[in-house]
Amino acid sequence: MKKYKVGIIGGTGMVGQRFVTLMENHPWFQLTAIAASPRSAGQRYEDAVANRWAMKTPIPAEAKDIVVMDAAADVEKIAGMVDFVFCAVDMKKDEIRALEERYAKAECPVVSNNSAHRWTDDVPMVVPEMNPEHLEVIAAQRKRLGTKRGFIAVKSNCSLQSYVPALHPLMKDYGVTKCLVCTYQAISGAGKTFETFPDILDNVIPYIGGEEEKSEQEPLKLWGHIDGDKIVPATAPSITAQCLRVPVSDGHMGAVFVSFDKKPTKEEILKTWKEFHGPAQDLDLPSAPKQFLHYFEEDDRPQPKLDRNTEHGMAVCIGRLREDTLFDYKFACMSHNTLRGAAGGAVLLAELLAAKGYFD
Repeated sequence: MKKYKVGIIGGTGMVGQRFVTLMENHPWFQLTAIAASPRSAGQRYEDAVANRWAMKTPIPAEAKDIVVMDAAADVEKIAGMVDFVFCAVDMKKDEIRALEERYAKAECPVVSNNSAHRWTDDVPMVVPEMNPEHLEVIAAQRKRLGTKRGFIAVKSNCSLQSYVPALHPLMKDYGVTKCLVCTYQAISGAGKTFETFPDILDNVIPYIGGEEEKSEQEPLKLWGHIDGDKIVPATAPSITAQCLRVPVSDGHMGAVFVSFDKKPTKEEILKTWKEFHGPAQDLDLPSAPKQFLHYFEEDDRPQPKLDRNTEHGMAVCIGRLREDTLFDYKFACMSHNTLRGAAGGAVLLAELLAAKGYFD
């Protein structure tokens, strides 16, 4: 695999910082450009994030001396320097939509962590193990944008990664009919640390703006199908969600209740989870977990503190599968929200795009 030159748009925020760390020693990708707001532009990256580096590992040496560019003013210049960009900007949704389309129209593919284009019907929203076939809609998107190389692909909301992958392999044989999920979401999902979010200490906040709607609707796009030049969301299963912010640094959890058209045995569910794999594993993509779904037999697992870094933070951890009195089954799920759920999931998507030739 050749080395692709990569830009990170929004590289000074928490998810942008995670992208920077994930580019260090990546076998396929070479960090070439970093862009952010005008107040950071012109500074060395190390200086731009000096007082707000939120990662537990040091700033990678290759990033320190990169001069930060202006994400909006330098679109053409950045597009000429790189093969594609990751986007993790903190702007209003309409501004993000416009900015990402500017990069795409400058013939620079965009792999976005943002939610702005998740409901654009010719923009694929892909979990590489689940719906890689949705990438085929890129041809229609390029036609609409008038581009040869440029396009936008997005990853789904971080909280979905904690439970939707566990439901996905059960749908084919058993038919998921309805699902209730309560998510318990880490503060890094809000771009916060305990130092910058003192209100969360000794506290739980029972509201995260827009999160419940995303948790209920985005899985239906993942489970949808391409019809002509757009992705048509699935109409089932019905999902209801409640999302809470909890005092955890990293790792979103989900308490999941699910009913089936054809109820499987517990043994059948566990076997399905153990055997499940997708193109990310089949293609041996660099960031892919060898075992995507990990089931823990212990009653008190998974736990964010103990399990969020399973398979370098790219696995989904499951536990406490048991029958329920109102639904067929219930279980607990957990994934690392800034790795599998955010930057890591976008890097894995970029690897899939690279393997399938979309950056060439």
